[in-house]
Amino acid sequence: MRILVAEDERDLNNVICNKLRASGYSVDACFNGADALEYILASRYDGVLMDIMMPGMDGYEVVQRLREKNDLTPVLFLTARDSTEDIVKGLDMGANDYLIKPFSFDELLARIRVMTRSLPAHTSVYTVADLTVDCASRTVKRGNDIIDLSPKEFALLEYMIINKGVVLSREAIEDHIYDVDYEGGSNVVNVYIRFLRRKIDEPYDTKLIHTVRGAGYVLREE
Repeated sequence: MRILVAEDERDLNNVICNKLRASGYSVDACFNGADALEYILASRYDGVLMDIMMPGMDGYEVVQRLREKNDLTPVLFLTARDSTEDIVKGLDMGANDYLIKPFSFDELLARIRVMTRSLPAHTSVYTVADLTVDCASRTVKRGNDIIDLSPKEFALLEYMIINKGVVLSREAIEDHIYDVDYEGGSNVVNVYIRFLRRKIDEPYDTKLIHTVRGAGYVLREE
């Protein structure tokens, strides 16, 4: 199950993402409302955890714009604003639930389960050409070959295959793969792309990881 965490407090964002991943969720993160709207409209999420007070565009406006586009992605507001008026406003805007900070992580997980309970089941298995990635069992196969990946390599491949055909910038990959205290500025994304290519591309005739000059990387069958 795939969750987007939209929270501008980076330490809290990092904690939530790490705990969700440890609980078996696939997680993306962003830190402002405009990026949250872009992420949701560009991808498929089973649920969104969204702070209300974010820079540029607040959570209310993000949800309002989503619902205007008939996007019914479930949204759970996370906020310190606990007045009845704020809660009613958020629900009237189209949010599915509202959780007041500070909150227990067990309660957050329970709210996510309730919020996503009525969603149709989504596959955890993704394919491109003869490459198969099972996100639930965390197994990777190319044809009949089982490929062993490190946790970071798997996280990168999972992100790319869920977004197959989409050009992913280095910045987007860094935001997804690395903790928020990672400052970038090195070639670490290039290094892990190279590691993946050695394992899933180099032994095979059909290459699946492609560099888009000046834009980033994409997983697709040419």
